Amino acid sequence: MKPPLRTRPMVFTRPAFVAAWALLTTALCPNPVAKVEAAAAALVDSATRISFDDNLAGLSLFGVGCRRKGPIKVYSVGMYSDAMAKASISSLPKSNEAGALSTLRNSLKSSKITTFLLKMNFKVGAEKMADAIAESVSPRTSDRGAVEILKKLILDGISAKGAASPGTTLQFDCLVSGEVKFSVD
Repeated sequence: MKPPLRTRPMVFTRPAFVAAWALLTTALCPNPVAKVEAAAAALVDSATRISFDDNLAGLSLFGVGCRRKGPIKVYSVGMYSDAMAKASISSLPKSNEAGALSTLRNSLKSSKITTFLLKMNFKVGAEKMADAIAESVSPRTSDRGAVEILKKLILDGISAKGAASPGTTLQFDCLVSGEVKFSVD
C-alpha cells in the first residue's frame, strides 16, 4: 500500500481562512446542518452508500452530504470537528436549522481544527476537480492568490494519481491559525 500523498500546507490570512471555511461548508458539504444528527448516527451517505468513521484523528463526525452534478453523484463529504463545536449545537432544537447553522459557523471559527473528508464516487480529472473547487471559492474571498494556491494544491495532488477516481479521498484540515492542509489518499 502506497503512503498517502501529502502536499504542502497553505496558509491563509484570517479573512481568507474564513472564506475558505465558507467554501468548504457550502461547496463541499451542501447541507451540513440538516443532516448533522442523522449522519452522525448512520455514518453512511444515503445517496452514495459511502461510509464515514464516526471519529477522525480525535474529531467527531458532524454530518455527511453528497455533491451532485445533475444526476451524477460526484463525491460524498464528511465534516469533522472538535467536541466544543459539537456541544455548541447539541442543545439547539432540531427545528431551529438557521440558528444551528449560525451557531455552528461561529463555533467552527474558534475550533482548533475542522476537517472535510471527500470520498470520490465518480471519476473526475485533476484539472476539472481543481477548477470546480476554485470556482466555488472565488466568489467567497477577495484573496485571489489563496484561491490559486488551493487550486494548485488540488491539481498537483490529484495529478499524481492521474485522476480522482472512486475510492480516492481528499482531506482538507482547516486550522484556527488560518492554515489549510490538503492531502490525497
